[in-house]
Amino acid sequence: MSITKEVKIKFSQAKVKEILADYRLAVESREASIIGRKEVFMGKAKFGIFGDGKEVAQIAMAKVFREGDFRSGYYRDQTFMFAIGELTVQQYFAQLYAHTDVEADPASAGRLMNGHYATRMLDEHGHLKNLTSLKNSSADISPTAGQMPRLLGLAYASKLFRNNPALKQYTGLSLNGNEIAFGTIGNASTSEGMFFEAINAAGVLQVPMLTSVWDDGYGISVPAEYHTTKASISKALAGLQRTKTEKGFEIITVRGWDYAGLIEAYQRAEKICREEHVPVLMHVEEMTQPQGHSTSGSHERYKSKERLAWEAAHDCIRKMREWIIDEVMVLPEEVDQVEKEAKQSAKQARDRAWKAFTEDIKKDQHAVTQILEQAEKESARASEIEEIRIELIKSINPTRLDTMKAAKKALRVLRYEEQLESRAALIRWIEKAEIDNHSRYSSHLYSESDESALKVEQIDPVYSETSSIVDGREVLQMCFDAALARDQRVLAFGEDVGKIGDVNQGFAGLQQKYGDLRVTDTGIRECTIIGQGIGLALRGLRPIAEIQYLDYFIYALQTLSDDLACLHYRTKGGQKAPLIIRTRGHRLEGVWHAGSPIGMILHSLRGIYVLVPRNMTQAAGFYNTMLKSDDPALIIECLNGYRLKEKLPDNIGEFTLPLGVPEILKEGSDVTIVTYGSMCRIVMEAAEALENAGVSCEVIDVQTLLPFDIHHRIVESVKKTSRVVFADEDVPGGTTSFMMQQVLEVQDAYRYLDAKPLTIAAKEHRPAYASDGDYFTKPSAEDVFEEVYTLMRDCDPEKYPSLY
Repeated sequence: MSITKEVKIKFSQAKVKEILADYRLAVESREASIIGRKEVFMGKAKFGIFGDGKEVAQIAMAKVFREGDFRSGYYRDQTFMFAIGELTVQQYFAQLYAHTDVEADPASAGRLMNGHYATRMLDEHGHLKNLTSLKNSSADISPTAGQMPRLLGLAYASKLFRNNPALKQYTGLSLNGNEIAFGTIGNASTSEGMFFEAINAAGVLQVPMLTSVWDDGYGISVPAEYHTTKASISKALAGLQRTKTEKGFEIITVRGWDYAGLIEAYQRAEKICREEHVPVLMHVEEMTQPQGHSTSGSHERYKSKERLAWEAAHDCIRKMREWIIDEVMVLPEEVDQVEKEAKQSAKQARDRAWKAFTEDIKKDQHAVTQILEQAEKESARASEIEEIRIELIKSINPTRLDTMKAAKKALRVLRYEEQLESRAALIRWIEKAEIDNHSRYSSHLYSESDESALKVEQIDPVYSETSSIVDGREVLQMCFDAALARDQRVLAFGEDVGKIGDVNQGFAGLQQKYGDLRVTDTGIRECTIIGQGIGLALRGLRPIAEIQYLDYFIYALQTLSDDLACLHYRTKGGQKAPLIIRTRGHRLEGVWHAGSPIGMILHSLRGIYVLVPRNMTQAAGFYNTMLKSDDPALIIECLNGYRLKEKLPDNIGEFTLPLGVPEILKEGSDVTIVTYGSMCRIVMEAAEALENAGVSCEVIDVQTLLPFDIHHRIVESVKKTSRVVFADEDVPGGTTSFMMQQVLEVQDAYRYLDAKPLTIAAKEHRPAYASDGDYFTKPSAEDVFEEVYTLMRDCDPEKYPSLY
């Protein structure tokens, strides 16, 4: 290495080598961004978003990222992922092309647009690996600041592992809570409520959360003064700074182009975070974004000439080059050589990724082309088949959809020539391709491991002559008590869950028994309560996160939908977070304490099981089931059931309920009524009255909406009654429509109907206050009676004379 004697004293040969390796990585990452943008413009990829301008800061952060640590970042962290060894440049391009091979793109197997990173925390059987031996990245999502709630949970887990002696045994999950959760976010996204909520909660909880704000002065086209008070997030949050007498955050500011300053800043931040368990906000200022926000537009449209000139002069790679030449005293031609090698390496990685991607695609194209050539020889419509074949082979940058379209188009042409071997071959190819494409694009919405909730062994509740009759809340309390005693990884938290044992006393006395690390109060922050649970579940704990009322569920809906529900899917089985969300809803009083927005939940939370027990014994069975599984679930308890009397099972901590298995509450022969939750009592009351009026009702409690009647038991009831009614408390067209679609379309029950299907739902508005408001808004026993009676009258008016 050609450096001066003076510099040899300041920088050892080993240090110079390390600096040049860092510089090479920064240049290679930048070149990957530049090439990636060109690939999009050439039509090889659909979209590109890149981390250029952030390279040097991410290399500095990577130097303090240890095995066992976790990242919860966003789509500009490519250099960081390169630096920790969890992403190769070839894998980076494979994701840009959407290569569906999990080996090519380990983060998402082509399911996410580029810049979304994740490590594979599960083995091939869906079981957690030894997380302490890995450098872990939780799976990214696109919504800005959406990574922050999960970041809080990842950091909170370290606090639990350090402070709860009972967790020391889980050495594959943590080493004494020494792990840091590293978060990254753009400066503009710090305007999101999720950011503020997570930052505040981290300060309250005092967890090892190191959040880096990459500040390039803009949010797409909008400058910082429109985003942040004082145009500086570190100034805006100065009140969080810890003092000698008050706990809080450590806040550090550093320039994004200052390699030496960044190294020192991250070393200081790591020490505070890892040793003291104090959260740190790292505000990395004076960053640039050379290619603009993404391939969707150019930053020249909104940045002034002066700003563009400043960015060119303060580009982190340019500044690092200057520092290496001026301070480290490496000759310019040696730096040039490093740059040349880095750029060549990026181009070679692109070529390898493109070759692997296209070869994978062309296997199908070649197979279908051969079948079409055979069809041309056999078919009377050879010219049409030839046209389809030529169009397929002329495809520029062919995709799987091109091949599938060609195959199905040819099959339509051959539909009258059933005897052709080529037609049979085409059908076989399509059938196999459909299976393969399900694996590529639709698998792993739910767990496919041996710990799947659908595989948990059913254990029936056991009753005896000494079984107690207790309030429903006591059933739950004893269930939770047994769960906490059985597994040290189980914990519960939420508003009022700790000291008073939740507003309905399901955890009464359990904080005193198990401590405030196991049964914990939180602030009023539904979004980060869920994020706290996601992070804990990712790290191998078994959290029960409580949202106090279903009406407040909307605060957390985005995190549940965009993060938890699709986590297993978007990593193609690479990560899981078996979080149980506990809440309560349905009938009580008033606009915000009687919610049943189940249709909203069903449509937005595919990937999370939705369980709707009618009483607390059923709820307890579902808690026991889900705590044995590796799937996330939402369990909605009935608000008006906590003080109703129930018989306590002798095996309260052991019995389980299967998912997707309805229960017949009352057998009947005239009409099938399908319902769930609190409506079960209403429908049963109406069914008894209808029995007296000569109508025999079969009442079915679906018990779970996701999954829904996996054995198709409801259709068997409809075969017997020839009439079906769907009843619930959601708005018209909500869950009743979902249940109708499942039964009539999926189960083909329409074939057995002698009358039109009927839905009974609530009014379109939320209920007014008090019992009258509930009665006149949501279906009552009288409403159910009259609707079902009218249905029967339409079939036999003489037997069922008019009520009015």
